[in-house]
Amino acid sequence: MAFLAMAIPISPGKTEQWKKFAAELNGPRRAEFVASRKRMGVHERTFLQHTPHGDLVLVTIEGDNPAKAFADFFQSTDPFAKWFLQQVQEVHGMDLRTPPGPFPELVVDTNA
Repeated sequence: MAFLAMAIPISPGKTEQWKKFAAELNGPRRAEFVASRKRMGVHERTFLQHTPHGDLVLVTIEGDNPAKAFADFFQSTDPFAKWFLQQVQEVHGMDLRTPPGPFPELVVDTNA
């Protein structure tokens, strides 16, 4: 099982919009969200972190190949993926349809 973690800044003034996005994922869009991640073969956890420099979203993803799963998701055209990617663009200012750069690099692991 592979593991991937990301810290993604929330654009200034967008924390309340991000909370509404998260509420949609935990509420009316929960079944779509869970089904999406099952199709991708990943388990996703998301955390909100307040810092003196602004709010961050911390995302952890576990699966056989989470980096490939998300690269594929970024190119998806299904309605849920389109909605999800639009929300990310509005809240984080990131267009994930364009490769965002390399995924985070694991640099310390106590089990290594």
